[in-house]
Amino acid sequence: MSLFLSAAILICAPATAYPQSVHRTFSHNTDYNLANGISYHQPFVALNDTLGQGVNTDLPDPSSVLYKSMIIPGWGQIVNKQAWKVPIVYGILGGLGYFSVHLTKKYHDYRAAYYNLNPRPPSNEPPTDQRFGPTPSYIPENASLEQIRNLRNEYRNNRDLVYVGIVLAYGLNIIDAYVFAHMRSFDVSEDLSMRPTISPGIMAQSNAPGITLSIDLITK
Repeated sequence: MSLFLSAAILICAPATAYPQSVHRTFSHNTDYNLANGISYHQPFVALNDTLGQGVNTDLPDPSSVLYKSMIIPGWGQIVNKQAWKVPIVYGILGGLGYFSVHLTKKYHDYRAAYYNLNPRPPSNEPPTDQRFGPTPSYIPENASLEQIRNLRNEYRNNRDLVYVGIVLAYGLNIIDAYVFAHMRSFDVSEDLSMRPTISPGIMAQSNAPGITLSIDLITK
């Protein structure tokens, strides 16, 4: 019996299912004449369109949030009412920015030291033009050129990686604001249960009696 009832629901559901919450308004009654002289009396049911109901016009436009985050990092999070993310955004960007300045200064120091201490042909003496500035005092003049070159390259590579991190952090700030602007309309309340309702009805194509299955997914 349960198998028969389940099959009947699956067959009738596509013909009478509605992708939204349904509110009914009864206007008049209708008589249906079925085969073998059997008649069926059913009140006419008018279904109100609920597509426009429950739409919160206060929700931000995702495109607008996207552009605001591109102009000023953190602006999109403020529009999304997630201001607690702004310190995180600026903490990451500020930290990476400060680290990039530190690495750039170190790279310039070791670049100048390597240039000033590296002998050049034909005299095979170190240059005296100080093209990249004087050698910093914390770098000894008798330091190994190989070590200075390795440190110069290491600081340069790390600085470039930090630049990539800044770009990624900036991009994540934009993606975060854009995605959450879309998700703000989602129902994240504790009551997300469905409210199915089963009632007798008439199939539109064959005027045969059937079952109407209505599922209310919106509980607000």
